[in-house]
Amino acid sequence: MNSQELRAVTWTAAAEGGRPALSLIDQTALPHTLERLAVTTVDGLIDAIVRLVVRGAPAIGAAGGYGVALAMAQAEREGWDRARLDAEVARIREARPTAVNLMVCVDRVKPRIGEGLPAVLAEADAIVREDLAANRAMGAYGADWLLKRVAAAQERPLRILTHCNTGALATAGWGTALGVIRELHARGRIETVYADETRPLLQGARLTAWELAQEGIPHYVQADGAAAGTILRGEVDAAIVGADRVAANGDTANKVGTVGIALACAYAGIPFMVAAPTTTVDLATPSGDAIHIELRGEAEVLEWAGVRTAPAASRGHNPAFDVTPGSLVTALVTERGVREVAAGELPVPGLSDPSGESGASGA
Repeated sequence: MNSQELRAVTWTAAAEGGRPALSLIDQTALPHTLERLAVTTVDGLIDAIVRLVVRGAPAIGAAGGYGVALAMAQAEREGWDRARLDAEVARIREARPTAVNLMVCVDRVKPRIGEGLPAVLAEADAIVREDLAANRAMGAYGADWLLKRVAAAQERPLRILTHCNTGALATAGWGTALGVIRELHARGRIETVYADETRPLLQGARLTAWELAQEGIPHYVQADGAAAGTILRGEVDAAIVGADRVAANGDTANKVGTVGIALACAYAGIPFMVAAPTTTVDLATPSGDAIHIELRGEAEVLEWAGVRTAPAASRGHNPAFDVTPGSLVTALVTERGVREVAAGELPVPGLSDPSGESGASGA
């Protein structure tokens, strides 16, 4: 299957047993098995989000939108009152606190509960359609910017580094940072991609590499610790990553390990690009200091495949994300265009007015 045709999150009117269900690609099973998980309860959806069956800010947002419909179907089966329904929707909203898309999408769909299930599903469907369109647009804008600012000085295709998974699996389809890479490849302008393995759960090695292989895009999987050295040796022309939240001053939260890549790019003088839809821009969060960083279970860093690898006395520190200062972000790409950051300049020009023209390329 071509990875751009993947839909990580889909709604099915009747799964096994006749219940409405949210159908999720089980990303914990990749790259060895492509299988779907039918989720029919709020508990099941929250478990799937926490276990990273579904992951990536836009995909989680889509799951949250459909999750409201899932909660409504369960409420009808089990006789919940409105207070219980609202409480269950709130649980979905808070399942992964760093990814603002989840909250935005739940908040968008929830007001339509009173109109009935078809209205809620229509709103959730609209979220998916808009995310797909946004992915395509930011892919084109990002590719245009890189070809103008980087490739114009050289005739060979680009060597791009990326971190974590930002492709069709992490979105409604196509991808954010990986969507830019996919667009460059379609134009014949990718030489190779360095995909960081992304410790501790290997989203890069398992998921990004799988998507790149599906597309026939040349790539290497490398240890996270190799990224800075690869950049400083001059083997990378630009780094492109996604984001789970962009603060009003341009600080970005992304998978842990991202800030080190940004620092290496700044030292080497190459672009560090962040690709994210406007639903990830959170103007209510003034800076990265105010972004809640999710701490995951210690076992993810103290064990491997269920076998303890650290001494029994060791504790595990396992932040899922880190924050990159906006001053290190060369360009922020959304579906509305590209915002460039001059060296040392904060906030990102025009970010407080995403519809404005200042600092933008494209519409």
